[in-house]
Amino acid sequence: MSQSNSSFATFGAGCFWGVEYFFRQIPGVINATCGYMGGNDKYSRYEDVKKGITGHAEVVQVEFDPSQVSFDDLLQVFWKNHNPTSLNQQGGDIGTQYRSTIFFHDKTQKEQAEASKLALARSGRWGTRHIVTEIVPLQTFHVAEEYHQNYIDKNNLPSCHIEY
Repeated sequence: MSQSNSSFATFGAGCFWGVEYFFRQIPGVINATCGYMGGNDKYSRYEDVKKGITGHAEVVQVEFDPSQVSFDDLLQVFWKNHNPTSLNQQGGDIGTQYRSTIFFHDKTQKEQAEASKLALARSGRWGTRHIVTEIVPLQTFHVAEEYHQNYIDKNNLPSCHIEY
């Protein structure tokens, strides 16, 4: 349920179960929803996305209260919880559906994402490795099947993401 004072951000950082989990832990995040974005077809099913045939990335759309948490804060969480130098792979998940990507919702988010990516590259945190994260315009968000939503908590699993 969307709140009138909320904003949205959309991130792809590997398997969406872990991405959703770490964003749900952030005070000011109202909701985090697993889904698919960035592909060529009009409707996606998990089975097709997982095979890598749709062009979609597994993403999480984050609804947040900007009076409690900023988009820049969410970017820091995004960078910290995946490897942005790994092209089309996070851990054992391999394929374009697991790419590192930020789908910006407006010009301000685009500028903040680009500045954040540049600052990370200049920080030396990843050595000489290139940050491969895409920063692209928002596309149609396809909500993933219900069993994917809040998957880690529903199944009493540890987070599948590693803090970097």
